[in-house]
Amino acid sequence: MESKDYLKDISEIKDLMNKSSRFISLSGLSGILAGLYALIGAAIAYWLVMEYSNGTLILDGTIYQLVLLDLLVIAILSAVTGIYLTTRKAKQNGAKIWDGTSKRLIVNFLIPLIVGGFYILIILNQQKYGQTGALMLIFYGLALVNASKYSIGDIKYLGFIQIILGLICALLPGYGFWLWVLGFGVMHIIYGTWMHFKYDHIK
Repeated sequence: MESKDYLKDISEIKDLMNKSSRFISLSGLSGILAGLYALIGAAIAYWLVMEYSNGTLILDGTIYQLVLLDLLVIAILSAVTGIYLTTRKAKQNGAKIWDGTSKRLIVNFLIPLIVGGFYILIILNQQKYGQTGALMLIFYGLALVNASKYSIGDIKYLGFIQIILGLICALLPGYGFWLWVLGFGVMHIIYGTWMHFKYDHIK
């Protein structure tokens, strides 16, 4: 009995340490919805380019501006959904949504993302847009891997997948759109579903 109690105490201490060092309230459902938003946004962008721009995207054209707006809406919807669902899950679990761990997670996530965003804007301003899709995937993947040490460790695997897809996209720029759809759309849905049933359903 004493041995069992000892092992139980060790397990509880380890669990408390893990909770204090990692932000574990991320919602799998937010990943699924982010993937759906990406697929819908990609479909809209594809329709705009094919219907009104003859399959090509001109940087200073109206369709280009609409595609950028489309991407911005996807990003905002994904962020708002993620914040709402994560906050709700944290409250249900009796966890703090804003503490030292969550602050470190956000900082480590945003640094590669912001640097990548500025770099993409710079090359777009130089009329170089062939690698935009690859760079978005790579920097997003780096952001996920960088933030994973302050969250559920499994998130780094999604980051690695995004990086690999980004490198493939750099090698095959002609398939950039479809690799972007695979990375931000399909992989988010698959990963979010896996996380939802692995963590959100444990009661």
